[in-house]
Amino acid sequence: MRLNEKAAIVTGGASGIGRATAVLFGREGAKVVVADWAVDPGLETVSQIQKEGGEAMFIQVDVSNVAQVQGMVDAAIGAFDHVDILFNGAGVLFYGTILETDEHEWNRVLGINLTGTYLCCKAVLPMMIRRGRGSIINVASTTGAHDACANAVAYVTSKGGVTLLTRAMAIDHAKQGIRINVLCPGATDTPMLRTALTPSQVEALAATQPMGRLGAPAELAQSALFLASDEASFVTGATLYVDGGQTAKI
Repeated sequence: MRLNEKAAIVTGGASGIGRATAVLFGREGAKVVVADWAVDPGLETVSQIQKEGGEAMFIQVDVSNVAQVQGMVDAAIGAFDHVDILFNGAGVLFYGTILETDEHEWNRVLGINLTGTYLCCKAVLPMMIRRGRGSIINVASTTGAHDACANAVAYVTSKGGVTLLTRAMAIDHAKQGIRINVLCPGATDTPMLRTALTPSQVEALAATQPMGRLGAPAELAQSALFLASDEASFVTGATLYVDGGQTAKI
């Protein structure tokens, strides 16, 4: 029960790394707000937490919308009195060079991945500062935080921005008791990845990894649990790569 009596918001909690993290946080004693745009999968995450004896609620949110983000935080505080942990896992992927990425897609990717992270942090920080403690975990990617890749200019830009946003906030709020870290998954077997790639492309990607496989969402969730817990009490501004050796190879 490493998160006993704590309350957490997990955006992107309807699937993939977000769902695995929300379920693990609930298993470890946290009261969990599962936040996502997708209602039915989000409710499935809540049901899974509750079946394991945890406490959870679902909030539909577009993290790029400031009013909806503030409403999410207000609802979480109303239900659980406070928020100790924010896991910013909401994200989208779009493939294309800058010439192939129109303004709509650019704004959508940056709006959800980067501005959404900014808005969620901004909404929870005042309450965390008043209490003198809190842990924020932002999800970036090895692609964008460590290196770039071809044909994904908006995604790479957004994740690079999340990484430096995290470091800047960590410096600003360290003396106020707030720890802010960035989790950088490598190639992970999520619905988002399997929607973007064909099965043969997924197999080929896995074969290029030093460990010869993709990561599992549950493995990323364990790293998020460490950053959320008091065991990481002296960890802030860190970039944690959970990538099976991908960045070491690159």
